[in-house]
Amino acid sequence: MSEYVIVTDSSADLSAELVREMEVEVLPLRFTIQGKTYKNYPDNREMAPETFYQLIRDGEMGTTAAVNMAEYIEVLEPLLQAGKDVLVLAFSSGLSATCQAANLAAAELSPKYPERKLFVVDTLSASLGQGLFVWHAARKKRDGATIEEVKAWAEEYRFHQCHWFTVDDLMHLKRGGRVSAATAVMGTMLQIKPVMHMDDEGHLINMAKARGRRASLDALVDKAGELGTDLSEQTIFISHADCLPDAQYVGEKMKEKYGVKDVVYNFIGPVIGSHTGCGCVALFFTGEHR
Repeated sequence: MSEYVIVTDSSADLSAELVREMEVEVLPLRFTIQGKTYKNYPDNREMAPETFYQLIRDGEMGTTAAVNMAEYIEVLEPLLQAGKDVLVLAFSSGLSATCQAANLAAAELSPKYPERKLFVVDTLSASLGQGLFVWHAARKKRDGATIEEVKAWAEEYRFHQCHWFTVDDLMHLKRGGRVSAATAVMGTMLQIKPVMHMDDEGHLINMAKARGRRASLDALVDKAGELGTDLSEQTIFISHADCLPDAQYVGEKMKEKYGVKDVVYNFIGPVIGSHTGCGCVALFFTGEHR
């Protein structure tokens, strides 16, 4: 059986520690703030998330650009040259052209290395939802699954990877053009918090509105109870936009209500955080459906 490597991108918001533990490769995506462009590495070597979110609080806006085919080739070709097969688990095509770039790179490289296997799977996921996806895949690889088996699992599992999140700052969404000024002003006045999820095509969908921050966090927990399968046996991931206490509130509720034993927390990185602003909390788990 040929050795293979799992490759993902930094929108997965995996910590450097998890990346090392899982032995995966991560392609850093880019973000721009204050007129300067940075790469988003798992070890945050170019900008710490705390610094990024302070800039957001100070009124700066982050922007992002999709990775291009050449950047993917730079990561993939050395692996193929080293005699390794590659499985790419890419950022949702419903949110970014990153997966398209991975497919273009694969189309370019596969004829050059016909003896190698190079697969791309659209995870239809983002942030630590994508991270949890990669975590499960890495565990299957470690347990002896072949690259074909992990690919087949991934293409099925993506429809059971649940993403539920709430955004605290409607004014940031207004500045980014994602809600109208009237919606943002009225929602802010009434303390209305959107509760959203990612659908089967990897798009963000506004599902409900909660009155107040605590109610929106409780709504995430309630959705896990509604959709989750064997939650007491799952490791769940929670990401946050510089609001760890709120993320921990959700994690503790998941333990209290459903017997969840293991919760992994990490920042929503600057690539996703450029679109959410501060205060987003996102809960990821396995469910009957999305």
